Amino acid sequence: MRGLLMHEHRMSDIEGVYEDLEADVSLEEFREAVEAKVEQMGGLADEETAAMLVAHEVGESEVGGIADIEPGMEEAKFVAKVISIGEVRTFERDGEDEDGRVVNVEVADETGSVRAAFWDEHAEAAIGELEEGQVLRIKGRPKEGYSGVEVSVDDVEPDPDTEIGDVQVADTHTVEALSLGLSNVNLVGVVLDTGSVRTFDRDDGSEGKVSNLVLGDSTGRVRVTLWDEQAETATEIDPSTTVEVVDGYVKDRDGNLELHVGNRGAVEEIDEEVEYVPESTPIEAIEIDQTVDIAGVVRSADPKRTFDRDDGSEGQVRNIRVQDATDDIRVAMWGEKADIDIGPGDEVALGDVDIQDGWQDDLEASAGWQSTVTVLESDSETTSAESEDDGGDENAGLSAFSGDGDDDTEGANATDAGSDTDGSSDDSAGSDEPDAGEEIEFTGVVVQAGSPVVLDDGETTMSVETDTDVGLGEEITARGVVRDGTLEANDVF
Repeated sequence: MRGLLMHEHRMSDIEGVYEDLEADVSLEEFREAVEAKVEQMGGLADEETAAMLVAHEVGESEVGGIADIEPGMEEAKFVAKVISIGEVRTFERDGEDEDGRVVNVEVADETGSVRAAFWDEHAEAAIGELEEGQVLRIKGRPKEGYSGVEVSVDDVEPDPDTEIGDVQVADTHTVEALSLGLSNVNLVGVVLDTGSVRTFDRDDGSEGKVSNLVLGDSTGRVRVTLWDEQAETATEIDPSTTVEVVDGYVKDRDGNLELHVGNRGAVEEIDEEVEYVPESTPIEAIEIDQTVDIAGVVRSADPKRTFDRDDGSEGQVRNIRVQDATDDIRVAMWGEKADIDIGPGDEVALGDVDIQDGWQDDLEASAGWQSTVTVLESDSETTSAESEDDGGDENAGLSAFSGDGDDDTEGANATDAGSDTDGSSDDSAGSDEPDAGEEIEFTGVVVQAGSPVVLDDGETTMSVETDTDVGLGEEITARGVVRDGTLEANDVF
């Protein structure tokens, strides 16, 4: 009698813990797990303690829906409906004679969808027994896969008694609604930028391809990374085109969300109007070390400059000056952005530009690979003076962007590459240019500290041949004779 009472007490302890457990597992399965836990711990825990441990483990792995599955989980248990069944793929395992087998099965519930990888015996069962629309109870290990979060299946069984309503096979999102880990994402947006295709070597020796687009909609903008078969799409779509991303997945890059498109996804042109209206920061309000959006009219645009990086590769930069209703600022356009056709009088919008310390304590904007540069309205034939007069009102009513490439930013400010000069006095050609052989004094800021030194006085530039050691941003006066457009300095002070 005493033994029976103790048994009933223990069972009630297990049932009490089970009743508090908000997980989709039967009492019988829970009891079996408790018994296994007691045996596993070698008598170090009684049934009540083991029940609490099992409840914790089950509670941790049981997810409310597919949307809650994250790569960091050790295990996830969920119920989902079969949407599609892939083909069996075989592969060689190191040190084993028998090939491995895997089948990818797309499953979904009311919260989203996920790819489930069925291995070996489970792969054979998936092909022979699974049907679309069938409901499964799945236990597996989430991981970061090629197309977002995937689940490597450890255990699976049919669950015909559970009903799953409308599933989200592919969810149409806005930019604002994107979140880390989402997969099967559809998004409609206007192309703000098309980048070049880059190739890279994978660990297995194969060659991969990658390119980028920037898309915008009424809620914001997002960078889209295109892999392998999809990479060439970036060269086939023009800026300002409306497209739909099909079956994308969201990943993180340097703290920013990106929408990725692999071989099972696509980017398709569609006939639809999408408006992207950026929110710009007034130039007078920007501060150093910020990343901001600015917009205005181009007052001046300097020639493109090329320079050698420390690693021996060649870089390029072009400087423009942009004015809005509040102030103006120099903008360094790096890499592919230096090739964008921009001239005085053009109305432009620049997204995600870094604000740095320029020379003479002026702030300077740097447009690198992560930035978008958009010509909203081209008026390049307008003179620089006219564009300055018009600059106050030109930053209103901004609409569709065309954006940036995905070259590597040089990671410096414009003065490191000679600022907005071309290294010679050609910029200042005109009636004020000194005659050859004339001795002059020229005072300006050092914008190139190499050979020759290049000075800028705010209006013109002068190349100076001198042995004097000078630093970028330093204001100096050079006195000497001008020959072939270069000041051969006798004195530098």
